[in-house]
Amino acid sequence: MKFVFIIDPISKLDPTHDSSIAMMESAQTLGHEIWITYVPQLSIVDGKAYGHLQPVTLKPVELVDNHWISSDNWYSLQESQFLPLESFDGVFMRKDPPVTIGYLYATYILDLINPSTTKVINTPQGIRCANEKIYALNFPSVIPDTIVTQSKSVIADFLEEKGEAVIKPLGGKAGEGILFLQKGDRNFNSLIEISTKQGQEPVMVQQYLPAAKEGDKRIILVNGKPLGAVNRIPTGKEFRGNMAVGGRVANGNYSPRLENL
Repeated sequence: MKFVFIIDPISKLDPTHDSSIAMMESAQTLGHEIWITYVPQLSIVDGKAYGHLQPVTLKPVELVDNHWISSDNWYSLQESQFLPLESFDGVFMRKDPPVTIGYLYATYILDLINPSTTKVINTPQGIRCANEKIYALNFPSVIPDTIVTQSKSVIADFLEEKGEAVIKPLGGKAGEGILFLQKGDRNFNSLIEISTKQGQEPVMVQQYLPAAKEGDKRIILVNGKPLGAVNRIPTGKEFRGNMAVGGRVANGNYSPRLENL
């Protein structure tokens, strides 16, 4: 099969860490043809989604002493071609947040792909509807007390009630821009002004859970069934457990009740 991956610049990706590269390596190992493109290289021509696409060959990472190791020249690219995305079997939208206007427009371009000929993963509609942080509000019983606002006074009232809180940008990734708030902090006004861009953008504020220092667990599901879990544990003085900011990774367990979902 032929697959297109819409990614961030490949030269900036880490083959020992980025899941997009792991997916591409696995597909290549299975004998599939891998192409890449970037959001700015997508177009609409004659009502169809097109892109400047490049075939890529990857040199898979190797596991050495329990660490993934990559070579210096871990990918090679061939000449770019301007092709309809419907000429491929699958298109993987793997561009990292933040969700900018360009990102959203890219999902509208992908809407034009005929699903009977080409599978888009994830669906553009799903990406828009279930994007990042706000989607979690559909599950209030299993999340901390949460507000979404750009109002400094609303955040101040929430912090006064909870004592400690975590503020998160709605469209970020890898722990970027996540801040710890504590009642009485003299930097409160500045932190809110920076996070909300002077009150122009809403943010998510959640009650801080002290148990988070023991890690937050990511459970991997395939077709709704758990395959395993990873626990991300903060290290040093860092309260965030994200691997991108130095969080330690440990094997995680999950409740047996998940097996019966």
